[in-house]
Amino acid sequence: MEIRFANPIHPGEMLREEFLEPLGLSAGKLAKGLGVPRTRIERLIREETGITADTAARLGRYFRTTAQLWLNLQTSYELDCIHADAKRQAMLDAIEPLPRPDLDGEAA
Repeated sequence: MEIRFANPIHPGEMLREEFLEPLGLSAGKLAKGLGVPRTRIERLIREETGITADTAARLGRYFRTTAQLWLNLQTSYELDCIHADAKRQAMLDAIEPLPRPDLDGEAA
């Protein structure tokens, strides 16, 4: 069973709401701690850009999480956006899956 939110949650929102605000961190302070340009963090928390593997690795190290956590947030967001878009979902639904003899009851 998949759980979907009405509006996909951008990883920048998660960063802003669950990390920066509770910890009293500014985009500038985080950027300095990560060794990246301040604009990279500002654009991320304004939800203008996504998380790259490089940023994920840096965030994981800084917040003592994993890079995979941040990449999973990004991937989930992108997939949720596809499923939330009715036109894209209709295009996906129109794709006929490749038959798998071992799963579809056909002789091998």
